[in-house]
Amino acid sequence: MPNAQKKPANIRSRQISIIVPVLNEAASIERFLRCLRERADDAEVIVVDGGSSDGTVDLTRNHCDRCLHAPRGRAVQMNAGAHAAFGDTFWFLHADCEVPADCVQKISDALRHPQIVGGFFRIRIPNKHVVYRLTDSFAHYAGLLLCMRFGDHGFFCRRTAFEKIGGFPEVALMEDAEFFRELRRLGRIAIIASRLVSSPRRYQEIGRWRLTLTYGLIASLYFLRIPIPVLAAIYRQTCALPNDSRHPTVENAK
Repeated sequence: MPNAQKKPANIRSRQISIIVPVLNEAASIERFLRCLRERADDAEVIVVDGGSSDGTVDLTRNHCDRCLHAPRGRAVQMNAGAHAAFGDTFWFLHADCEVPADCVQKISDALRHPQIVGGFFRIRIPNKHVVYRLTDSFAHYAGLLLCMRFGDHGFFCRRTAFEKIGGFPEVALMEDAEFFRELRRLGRIAIIASRLVSSPRRYQEIGRWRLTLTYGLIASLYFLRIPIPVLAAIYRQTCALPNDSRHPTVENAK
């Protein structure tokens, strides 16, 4: 990968590498990265672009340690970022969230326990509508019951755990749930009570109830071991957007 050959002097001592897959995030990427820099200044920040056409890359370069390019698809992009990262801990973030002020300290504290292999954050969607409480509260406890979690919760893990798993599976959908399943098999998972603030933009674009019910259906079918291509077809028909990095019809997409 470009810029991944030599470890820059200013990040040699950094323990956490933050990996952010992006695709056409020009509207919010600078705000996201400025907040990330303020609250996780000691971390290495790697942005991995999947072929943006809206100037995302130009807006990103001055706010991260490195901006890499990879084929479109979150799994492919996150794996590329991890391959280039120098940290002992990987933290995977979506570009439409806001991290809590104590984020790096919380991750470091969790990983002081040798049995902990990784973890995730609680999330909060900044809107009072009942559908968002289903997403950030009820869904949390349902996820605990089903031993399932998705990437908007900001997965973090030890480099050694990531390497044992082999990275995110480059499948059509549910690569985050598949990764989380494998991570749980390696050891204990930390749950950070501090909330990632997750943008409601996708609910607004697709429809609040439509997206919530579709995600609930897909998660339930995944739990029942319905094949991922079937889940991808449901996703494509109900809530995929043209610029969606998850879009199952795109070549090399995850």
